[in-house]
Amino acid sequence: MLNIGLVVLGVADVPRAAEFWRQALGYDLRTDGFGGWATVLTPPGGSGTKIALQRSQTPLQDHPRLHLDLHAADAAEQAAEAARLVSLGAERVDWDSYPADPDFVVLADPDGNRFCIVDLGHGRT
Repeated sequence: MLNIGLVVLGVADVPRAAEFWRQALGYDLRTDGFGGWATVLTPPGGSGTKIALQRSQTPLQDHPRLHLDLHAADAAEQAAEAARLVSLGAERVDWDSYPADPDFVVLADPDGNRFCIVDLGHGRT
């Protein structure tokens, strides 16, 4: 049975992206050719979703078909994490597709790749 080995993220500046995502997620950097990739970020302990970084000049999409969702326990954690990631170089995105009561915020990494921070406690009382 197949499983997802890692997610590949196209970036213009691999070292900058590696540093951003390493700090954002607390991941470790591997440059030993894991899975055939020169730059791979792995969760501490090695278990969980890995991210390979690939140099790419492909134009960014305003509404990408694939993106990362980062989970926060509640709205306070979501806001704190969004502020932390902005301080690391992310940018807030003026997203034109938010629903009336969104449980997510859209950010872009330093290369412009869109990702969301989702409030898992949204709507719970």
